[in-house]
Amino acid sequence: MKLATVKQLFIYPVKGLTPKGCQSLYLTAGHGIQGDRAFALMFLDSGNFNQLDVVPWMSKKHFAVQNDWPGLATLDCDYDWETGFLIVRQQGEELMRANTNLLAGRERISAFFSDYLTTLESNKGAHHPQKAPLRLVGNGNSSRYPDRQPVHISIISQATMDDLGEKAGQILDIRRFRPNLVVAGVSPWEEFNWVGEQLGLGNAQITVRAKIGRCMNIEVNPETGDRDIPLLSVLKEKFGNSYTGVLATVDSDGAVAAGDTVEKIN
Repeated sequence: MKLATVKQLFIYPVKGLTPKGCQSLYLTAGHGIQGDRAFALMFLDSGNFNQLDVVPWMSKKHFAVQNDWPGLATLDCDYDWETGFLIVRQQGEELMRANTNLLAGRERISAFFSDYLTTLESNKGAHHPQKAPLRLVGNGNSSRYPDRQPVHISIISQATMDDLGEKAGQILDIRRFRPNLVVAGVSPWEEFNWVGEQLGLGNAQITVRAKIGRCMNIEVNPETGDRDIPLLSVLKEKFGNSYTGVLATVDSDGAVAAGDTVEKIN
């Protein structure tokens, strides 16, 4: 039974930085989306790792992310999977370009973000408010650094965003919620009813596990880095909770593309 249609797809090459819109994604059982959160900016005081170590999954308090450092949102970070280059721009001006496949390139990226972090102020209640040096970790392919383990993908409906935006009196940029998939063709908040269901997604299969409890990152303007809409307060006042969207684990490999259907399996 058809439940919804995939409207938009996003991947996040570097945890906590710019989303990249895609026409299709490949899901791997137990490992989420290929290339999603495959890199991260780890605080050096988070562990004794050398440059050649494969840094394991850790909670987000060990990484520089927009939730703690909203000013990271002002950077437009683009990753090219074919060349391995990470390009950082701000208001159209290129600030840095380096090859993640080379040690010298990774060191340049680490130094750039370490320096940039010294110009920012952390959110009140940040998991890691200290401006410690950073190191780029990850391989650009494996989904290693999502917020939760095991790896989950995130789904939200456009109708939910429209309803929340109406309550907030603003048109909301979907990037505030950092979804992997935006779906259409359902009623507002309908995705909550999918929790516990196994679904077909393109030619992959997923199981929806839980609603997403939100943090203050949804209040951050993805263009300016400013906290400009008190969405957590709106959610709690209008709906009595701080949930939007759902999390799912991947049960079987497969591709999903814009226009594909979300179907209930039974």
